[in-house]
Amino acid sequence: MNEAVPVKKGRKFAQVLEGARVVFLADGYEGASVDAIAKAAGVSKATLYSYFPDKRLLFLGVAEAECLAQVEETGALLLHDADPEEALRRAGRRIVDFVLSDTAQRIFRMCVAEADRFPELGREFFRTGPAVFRARMVDYLREAVAAGRLRIDDVALAADQFVELCHATLFPEMVFGVRSEATDAERARVVDGAVATFLARYGAGRA
Repeated sequence: MNEAVPVKKGRKFAQVLEGARVVFLADGYEGASVDAIAKAAGVSKATLYSYFPDKRLLFLGVAEAECLAQVEETGALLLHDADPEEALRRAGRRIVDFVLSDTAQRIFRMCVAEADRFPELGREFFRTGPAVFRARMVDYLREAVAAGRLRIDDVALAADQFVELCHATLFPEMVFGVRSEATDAERARVVDGAVATFLARYGAGRA
C-alpha cells in the first residue's frame, strides 16, 4: 500500500527539501544522515522532523518534487491541438533530457538499490513521475485519435511504448556506466527514431 508523502508545508519546507536533495544526490540514500541533511538545509533536526518524520519520507518528498517538476514541463508540451509529430518530438526530447540527467539517474539508482528493503520508494517514485506522465500522454493520444490524427486501439499501451522508445540506447548505457554523457546529436537521434517508429505504427496515414 502506498504511503503518501506528508503534505505539511511551512516557510522552511522548500529549504528542508533542497538540503535533502543535495545530500541524497551526493551520498545516496544509505549514506545520507538526518544530521547532514539538517546541516545542509540550515535547520534544526526538530524542524526537519516537523516536516518529514523519517528519512524515507524525506527521500520520497525529494523524488516527488523532482518528478512532478519534470512532468509538468513535459506534459505542457503535449498541446491537445498540436500535430503529433511536433508534440511527440518536443515531449520526447524532454523525456530523454530528464532520464539522462544526473538527478534522475541518481534517484533511479537509489530506488533500485533500496528496492528490497524499502519497496515503497520505487512505487512512490513511479506514482509521482512515470504514472502522472502516462496519464498526460494517454489524454493527448486519446484526443489525437478522436481528431483523426492518430489511429490507436490501446492508448495506454501506446503511451508506454513511446516512453520506452525514448529510453533506447542512451538510458541503459548511462544506467550501467557504459557512458557518462550524451551529445545533443545523440539525443536527437533517439528522439527522432522514437517519433518515426511511433508514427509508423500509429500514424493516421499508415497503410
